[in-house]
Amino acid sequence: MTERKPPGMDFETWADVQIREATARGEFSDLPGFGKPLPGLDRPYDEMWWVKEKMRRENLSFLPPSLVLRKEAEDAHAAALGARSEGEVRRVLAAINEKIAAALRRPPEGPPLRLAPFDVETVVREWREGREGKERPA
Repeated sequence: MTERKPPGMDFETWADVQIREATARGEFSDLPGFGKPLPGLDRPYDEMWWVKEKMRRENLSFLPPSLVLRKEAEDAHAAALGARSEGEVRRVLAAINEKIAAALRRPPEGPPLRLAPFDVETVVREWREGREGKERPA
């Protein structure tokens, strides 16, 4: 659209002419999503839609640090129970317990942490019991 709007012509009319001419030349036919409905038209309007869409495209998420740590603790517990050796269980728990202890000393932003360091011996016992159940012949 390098042309200037002619004097006396309504802007909306001028823009419509430009779009119609570009469409006739096929300048829009190779755009991604051409001929497809716009995504999200059926959802209620959200003024932060563009931020959420950008985060989805970039595979990003934002959670308060306290919730991130809760999720890390949950994942670490699952990883410890699925570990291949007792040493691996202890390493996973030591790493997450260090993070939890740091967060308890200086609470992170967000909702209350509601976490305590894992009792390593209790989790090791759970890990052993889980392994015994798998190793027993059926």
